[in-house]
Amino acid sequence: MLAAIDSGLTDWRKLAQPLMARFRTADAVSGAEFVAAVTRRAAASGYEIADIRLGPGYVDVALYTVHAETGRRQVTEQELTWAHAISALAAEHGLRAVPDEVTQIELVLDAPSVTASGPFWTALLTGDPDGTLVRDTIFDRTNRVPSMWFQPTDAHQVPRQRWHIDLWLAPEAAAGRIAAALKAGGKVFDDSHAPSYTVLVDPDGNRVCVCTAAGRI
Repeated sequence: MLAAIDSGLTDWRKLAQPLMARFRTADAVSGAEFVAAVTRRAAASGYEIADIRLGPGYVDVALYTVHAETGRRQVTEQELTWAHAISALAAEHGLRAVPDEVTQIELVLDAPSVTASGPFWTALLTGDPDGTLVRDTIFDRTNRVPSMWFQPTDAHQVPRQRWHIDLWLAPEAAAGRIAAALKAGGKVFDDSHAPSYTVLVDPDGNRVCVCTAAGRI
């Protein structure tokens, strides 16, 4: 996956689940025309773009396939093919890729029993009381809220931090974001797994993981 990005998909970065790109637009009209072109091309071939978002000055595109049996979100050869096609359309419409700006947030909860806690959080976050976990993760089908995964832990009685955020960034953006956080008062708690992930703490001791795909694939 990372080799494919290095060899030709320079607009794209692999985050927790999706292959993602951000394109800068000159104005709202050029962004909307690009979105329409991508949508028409995908619809004609029967491919469903997982998530495409138009905002002031940018378009974010996330690609993944949902496995029919397991519900897992995964990047396949089909996504790699479509990434090439979308980059070509972006160039045709005068859009500029800014891969260092792609970002994904995951909510992470230490949980001794995902089967006990999972249904509650699925119903609360997605509104679907019959929603099922995808292995150890909750996904909202329309991506209204961040995904949430359950990090296995032993049962404990001493209060401790059980929630944290995983902030997924492009590998080249992580060092700068970490430096900015440290300058703003944070500290490094654990960097033994960098660049895969680095654990920071804020001035009150709350932890956050800065994650990249580097070293994972």
